[in-house]
Amino acid sequence: MDCNPLFEALLTEMKADGRYRTFVELERIAGEFPRALWHAPDGRSHPVTVWCSNDYLGMGQHPDVLAAMHRALDRSGAGAGGTRNISGTSRQHVRLEAELADLHGKEAALLFTSGWISNLAALGTLGKLLPECAIFSDALNHNSIIEGSRRSGADRFIFRHNDTAHLDQLMSAVAPERPKIVAFESVYSMDGDIAPIAEICDIAEKHGALTYLDEVHAVGLYGDDGAGIAEQQGVAGRLTLIEGTLAKAFGVMGGYVAGPALLIDVIRSFADSFIFSTSLCPHVAAGALAAVQHLRKHPEDRLRQRANVEKLKTMLLAADMPVRDTPSHIIPLIIGEAHLCRQASELLLSQHDIYVQPINHPTVARGQERLRITPTPQHTERHMRRLVDALMSIRDRQNWPKAPAFQHL
Repeated sequence: MDCNPLFEALLTEMKADGRYRTFVELERIAGEFPRALWHAPDGRSHPVTVWCSNDYLGMGQHPDVLAAMHRALDRSGAGAGGTRNISGTSRQHVRLEAELADLHGKEAALLFTSGWISNLAALGTLGKLLPECAIFSDALNHNSIIEGSRRSGADRFIFRHNDTAHLDQLMSAVAPERPKIVAFESVYSMDGDIAPIAEICDIAEKHGALTYLDEVHAVGLYGDDGAGIAEQQGVAGRLTLIEGTLAKAFGVMGGYVAGPALLIDVIRSFADSFIFSTSLCPHVAAGALAAVQHLRKHPEDRLRQRANVEKLKTMLLAADMPVRDTPSHIIPLIIGEAHLCRQASELLLSQHDIYVQPINHPTVARGQERLRITPTPQHTERHMRRLVDALMSIRDRQNWPKAPAFQHL
């Protein structure tokens, strides 16, 4: 059977819809974040300013992180050598797990190769092992939470985004004796809004449910220690499990889940995606540990970022840009049409040496296509003025439609 025509048609459809993803080749420059080199298709290289990195605090370039990784490389070499069970557990892994458990005030933590895998493993395992489990999931949860819940085989109930009354209604319709898990995020990565964590905990406790909070876009950035929104709001102790990443504010890669020792042991013992995956390289774990420890001691990094977020947001709103005044560090600029959004990104890169990735369907709803801007402590006021001026120029050139109202689906 010749499958090529089918595959070609699928890709053609994606391109026509504006959903086809292209990769921009960027080379990060040590010590110069948020500056990078763009290797253009014509073979030339151009210095650009990156405005959409998930390395929210620039920790991927921090001297403490790099030094810790170099030391671990010199001591242990490049690879982990196997799965955690087969020669792949090093001192770096054990120390990092202890640090992460302490960061969140939990008994134990477990490392994974990515945040996506940590959600898949934890929710997939608990939902499968708990008999007749019901998982209640926010409508805007990340794909990894959706996939973990789906693969568990548990019954899934979707509550409207951040709608605690709807969550209560759905939970009230399920038999009280059934095991229940409420899965949600603290900071939602596309809209930049924040969950009502205490209210969700109230409802979960009312129905005897476990709570599972994804703090991927919050760890390192919020709270006195950088443990996330739950710490900032003083409710971390009410959450059963907290999941996070090492690939965003901590600047390297990997994911983790922290919680009661018994539940962490169950996930460790039964999660296929943990058991059969080669563990993180020791030098990556060492770099993550250095990042966590640095950010716990140095709140000034996140304070500088917060100040830059507010400064840029003020500048964008003053320029009448279609941005949402979010409570987090994520600034969505709504263009509302897939092709215009991609073209705006291309113009920023080719004419203004600025890189901001377009975000189109299915990551966001149709009509909500956007540029997702993430200021860091390293962005200067000059960087901000150049970005705003470039966006104004492109808006006038493209005649962007008036930004539609935000829709939470």
